Amino acid sequence: MAVFSKVILSGVTDGRPVAVAATSTPGTLVHTAHASAIDEVWLYAVNTSGAARTLTIEYGGVVGGDLITVRLAADVGLVLIVPGLVLTNSLVVRTFADAAGVNIVGWINRIA
Repeated sequence: MAVFSKVILSGVTDGRPVAVAATSTPGTLVHTAHASAIDEVWLYAVNTSGAARTLTIEYGGVVGGDLITVRLAADVGLVLIVPGLVLTNSLVVRTFADAAGVNIVGWINRIA
């Protein structure tokens, strides 16, 4: 029988938002998946700047198929950017934006 656990993103402190500091690859660390369990990843973006931002999510890698790009309107919050996609084998989720002002929040549903 599978066991589900809600887990804080590994790249954050005490569940607080991750400030996206990187403007190119490799992005700011958001989460490292479990080595053997399946992590169901839920991420939301908050654009705190007065200008639109382009956010890139490096989902498990840094090549074409691993990249998710989202355009965020100015001063918008809690935009769903990763809707429960799964990841495992210690793969990493990182993000970068074209300029400062983007934060990431979310959680992991770990399935063991």
